[in-house]
Amino acid sequence: MSARRPVVLALAVFMLLLVPGFLAAATLASAPARAASASSPPVTGSITGPTLVPINSTTQYHIAGWGGPGVAANGSLIGNVKYFSNPVGPNLTGVSISPPTANFTSNRSIAVNLVVATAAETLTLDIEVSSTYNGRNESTNFTYTVHVVVPYEISATIVNPTSSTVSGFPVYITLDGSVIGEVNVSSLLAGAKYQLTFRYATLGLSSGEHTFAISLVQEHGLVTFANGQSVYTESVYVTGPAPSYTLWYVAGIVAFFGAIFIFLTRVAARRRGATRR
Repeated sequence: MSARRPVVLALAVFMLLLVPGFLAAATLASAPARAASASSPPVTGSITGPTLVPINSTTQYHIAGWGGPGVAANGSLIGNVKYFSNPVGPNLTGVSISPPTANFTSNRSIAVNLVVATAAETLTLDIEVSSTYNGRNESTNFTYTVHVVVPYEISATIVNPTSSTVSGFPVYITLDGSVIGEVNVSSLLAGAKYQLTFRYATLGLSSGEHTFAISLVQEHGLVTFANGQSVYTESVYVTGPAPSYTLWYVAGIVAFFGAIFIFLTRVAARRRGATRR
């Protein structure tokens, strides 16, 4: 009995010395993993594109997203980073985002198309960027406001009266002398026509006359409009906002009650004077 006691004591001392070593090794093994996850860049996301779109249109936007546990500290993809999109508005008939969700394969944006129908309204694009790796998940949410409006539409027919093919060219549209957009015309065969249509989305023009213009002068007379001219203009007149009579209403009410007050004051004064007599 006494012979086994030194052996048991020695084994206990050995275990006491061995356990701290295992604990230290485990701590060192887990430290790099924690450090790597702690140094992952934060989840970020954004969307770029026009805030005004015309009804019955398809408009391209770009959604970007990166970071979180799915991305290593050196910026490489080690997990899964994706976006989810959803349009919100009073009338979603014919409204969609395509593709509604997709994975990011690198720190680059993904092109999506917003399709809208006939309703003039304000839409909110809800976007979520989610990053996952090894059971961890982080995300960020943001929104983007888009106004769907009834546009001004400019339409004209371009003809090629020559006997040779005219290569493609851009046509610039101006509003009151400032360029507001362009239309790329494809090549025109001899005698061919091109129907140009441009839709200008705006929340409203200031009151007064405004002129839209399209010029083909840069084509050196090779092409013209259907009427034979090289410049096409179209003017619109925007009436001013309806007059506000609120101030006059307030002034009239104040004057009315002021007159009553003066009248009552004079009547009371006369009554006091008659009583003294």
